[in-house]
Amino acid sequence: MPRAGLTTDRVVAAAADLADEDGFENVTVSALARRLGVKDASLYTHVRGLRDLRERMALLAGGELIEEIAAAVAGRAGREALTAFAGAYRSYALRHRGRYAATQIRIDQSLVADSPALRRTAEITYGMLRAYGLADPDLTDAVRLLRSTFHGYCALEASGGFGAPRDVQASWDKAVDALHVALENWPRDDGSTGPR
Repeated sequence: MPRAGLTTDRVVAAAADLADEDGFENVTVSALARRLGVKDASLYTHVRGLRDLRERMALLAGGELIEEIAAAVAGRAGREALTAFAGAYRSYALRHRGRYAATQIRIDQSLVADSPALRRTAEITYGMLRAYGLADPDLTDAVRLLRSTFHGYCALEASGGFGAPRDVQASWDKAVDALHVALENWPRDDGSTGPR
């Protein structure tokens, strides 16, 4: 029997909190059970195992992240939207390191198709990039460029990987400016650059 008051949503939220405190890699069913004051077996009423728990954490965190991004970019386009998107992404990644780490795992494609949060992520991200005149396959390439830049920067910053005396915020601002220039001058297959 499930413990009174314990729901799947509560279990996943507690796991996300644990990830922020102790690191995503340290979230286990046993650690979560201890946190919730239950036996391991009682959690299997709510999640199928560690993989299922981590995928649910990824969906929760992905939903939180896109809500922050959506609020930041609302009513903006071009450089303003990109700057707001980047700032919200970085802020979430640095405030919620465990949750953010969860967003980086590969999720079963059947869960992706059923996730309103992941669909919204695609809508907002692709919508912002369409303002630069991009269409597929360039949209996919641009999404990969943004994700790898934002993720790499946040991962290095979180681990203390920037040792030079240059202000980290100033470098971030410059990186976002450089991405804007790259998006405005996107290379086309025909050798041209810029919007279609």
